[in-house]
Amino acid sequence: MAGQEDPVQREIHQDWANREYIEVITSSIKKIADFLNSFDMSCRSRLATLNEKLTALERRIEYIEARVSRRITVRCIVLSDLIKQLYLFSGDERRNLDLDFHHEDP
Repeated sequence: MAGQEDPVQREIHQDWANREYIEVITSSIKKIADFLNSFDMSCRSRLATLNEKLTALERRIEYIEARVSRRITVRCIVLSDLIKQLYLFSGDERRNLDLDFHHEDP
């Protein structure tokens, strides 16, 4: 009976089909795992680069803040000293200072 398959033969064919299907699934899972590992490494590398850039920017901001703060402090001290000196003048000297300040040339 050439038209009919032996049950053992059919089982063998089914077994090979199952094995091929399992191989395709296994291969696909491996490809997905490889992609995810590659993606993970790429993301870690990019995040490390961003972290370095952010750290550098934070240091630069701290430096600029310190310089600005120092300039403001120095200017406040100078202004405070000038105000103290103005109030140390006698009344006449203050009036003369005001007159000289508002004096316009003819």
